[in-house]
Amino acid sequence: MIKLVMTFKRRAGMDVQAFRDYRRDVHAPILLSIPEAELMRRLVVSYPAIPPAGAEEPRFDAMVEVWFDTAHDMIAMFQSDGFRTKVDPDHANFVDPTSFEQVVTEEIILVE
Repeated sequence: MIKLVMTFKRRAGMDVQAFRDYRRDVHAPILLSIPEAELMRRLVVSYPAIPPAGAEEPRFDAMVEVWFDTAHDMIAMFQSDGFRTKVDPDHANFVDPTSFEQVVTEEIILVE
């Protein structure tokens, strides 16, 4: 099993709640509408908990974890026409492209 972990900040001028709402109500349905979305085995979006007063702002506004059976499946989804023409262009509506970070991992579960 392969897991892709991505983190990113919201686009300039967008407040946190608008970012979360857009991600859930607009972007997620676009992603799930492409046929290659079936290659994902699990998709989790996590948001930083509200920091206490005076704490530094988190380095990211969302962390996305996506599991695939194989690296081939992961590449197939991201290189698909649906992803390239529908999903990826939508990122400009809510993501700061300079903040995007990702890592492909292999999970080892120690406690479940």
